[in-house]
Amino acid sequence: MQNTQQFLNEAKERFLSELFDLLRIPSISADSLHAGDVRKTAEFVCESLNKVGLKAQVFETAGHPVVYAEKIVDQNKPTVLVYGHYDVQPVDPIELWETAPFEPQVRDGKIYARGSADDKGQMFMHVKALEALIATGELPCNVKCIIEGEEEIGSVHLESFVEANRELLSADVVFISDTSMITNDTPSITVGLRGLSYLEVTVTGPNRDLHSGVYGGAVANPCNVLCDMIANLKDSEGRITIPGFYDDVAEVSEFERTAASVSHPVIEEYSADLGVQELVCESGYTSFESATIRPTLDVNGIWGGYTGEGAKTVLPSIARAKISMRLVPNQTSKNITEIVKAHLVAMAPKTVSVEVMEHHGGEPSVTPIDSLEYKAASLAMEKTFGKLPVPTRCGGSIPIVAMFKHQLGIQSVLMGFGLDSDNIHSPNEKYGVWNFYKGIETIPWFYHFYTEQKTQEK
Repeated sequence: MQNTQQFLNEAKERFLSELFDLLRIPSISADSLHAGDVRKTAEFVCESLNKVGLKAQVFETAGHPVVYAEKIVDQNKPTVLVYGHYDVQPVDPIELWETAPFEPQVRDGKIYARGSADDKGQMFMHVKALEALIATGELPCNVKCIIEGEEEIGSVHLESFVEANRELLSADVVFISDTSMITNDTPSITVGLRGLSYLEVTVTGPNRDLHSGVYGGAVANPCNVLCDMIANLKDSEGRITIPGFYDDVAEVSEFERTAASVSHPVIEEYSADLGVQELVCESGYTSFESATIRPTLDVNGIWGGYTGEGAKTVLPSIARAKISMRLVPNQTSKNITEIVKAHLVAMAPKTVSVEVMEHHGGEPSVTPIDSLEYKAASLAMEKTFGKLPVPTRCGGSIPIVAMFKHQLGIQSVLMGFGLDSDNIHSPNEKYGVWNFYKGIETIPWFYHFYTEQKTQEK
């Protein structure tokens, strides 16, 4: 591995420059106006993988394309399937960006650009690590890559692609860098992800907007009704009041809760960074446990009536809200979606009608810390960080982890190098230059230790 590390040290500046070229392409998958940019990014990723020595091609789907690549060194060696995504979130609100979101800049050791941390920067670490391993002849196993362009819109066509290409994608483990560490001084590996159920609620009252002075008090206001409905979804203890919501929740043992407490940030620093005076939590759990090991319900957007400049005394015809539920092991997105939809319709008064539309969802997942893939990732991080990483559960969702387990029958290892403070999905997204290089340095060691352990297992 000495040759690989030397190669990496000598190519650092070029790697950063190439990442900047990738970040300049506005691959916003949610915006149809950027469909051409999304395709251009897929072609960029495909070309990058071909250049470093893999055999890559762009596959069409019913939506945005998937990039697949492989390097088979020996059919008897284990195979690692690298997953990443090249699409990014929209940049709104654009006025809060300090610099243009698709003109990457380095400030205070951070790369500021949309997609720098989520997930172009982290995905590109794998491309560059593979370049070094292949160039030096030190790639110890087979590698396949699947890089999609729809992760930020729910990976809507990925499962059908995987199902149709199971043989092509057959592997021993999925390797993903789309998560974060505790701090740069405290490396960690994500072993748990929450699932997701995402709904849009529409409350309709009168058949048109009305004058609130003429009709107010006699006709139900959909905005008022929707707010009342939402307020009743949780109680004063922070628990969700929907019947059956907690029925399948897998409780985390006291041992795991105690072990995970090391990953909790200092409350005062955490609050100060967010600009809030106090945190919230579900009764019986800490704020950080509530954000990682417990299911949640949050309003992601709410609107209706007049929202323009000045005043307009209107009683709106329609009010809408987007609501997401984060799920924990043993809950399923299908079941939660069904019971929440039914509850929202049942709780509405007769003065309005309610329609609930289902958006995308995903399943929770947990990777055992005694698994071979976790041990290999732990050894790799210990090698480059000089200390053992901490196993943590993440509050976010990566639905493809459960999907890969279902479709391919293999576990995923989540070895990310970002930080929670990287502003992913927000203005001024950033990713540390140090983190980018540390990821490229560490990834080759995972291949080394995984191949070593997998060979011993046989």
